[in-house]
Amino acid sequence: MSNHDIAKLDDLIVTTIDSIKGYENSAEHAHEGYARLFRKMADERREVVAELQAQSRALGGTPNDFGSAAATLHRRFEDLRVALGGGDEAIVAEVERGEDYLRQEFERALSSDRLGEATRAVSERCLQSVDRGHWRASELKRGFAEAK
Repeated sequence: MSNHDIAKLDDLIVTTIDSIKGYENSAEHAHEGYARLFRKMADERREVVAELQAQSRALGGTPNDFGSAAATLHRRFEDLRVALGGGDEAIVAEVERGEDYLRQEFERALSSDRLGEATRAVSERCLQSVDRGHWRASELKRGFAEAK
């Protein structure tokens, strides 16, 4: 079971690191109010990564400390959208899309009936942070829609 748990944790760690980098990239391009929020959300995700990594180590794993190549491509796409004039609204849309993906990854991991009790508990706690980030991104996106 612990090899299975370590593999699931590694997937969540990489995806959450991608989220941190996405928030940092978004903060670089957004106006200060949004940039401050995105930096705060990146900090929250660092706490999630630390908790996931600690659980992996407790199981004998060697957790990743890097994100994925696919996320780098996604950030370049976000840069292009901003360069083409999408502004904060485009950034928020990309943040929400990233939040959707991260949430799905956590739900996929938690759907495993082979997940150990301690790993499940850590993953569920971390999902609460992801849910808060998802809610914030959705609220920002709704705000843009209502302003139109």
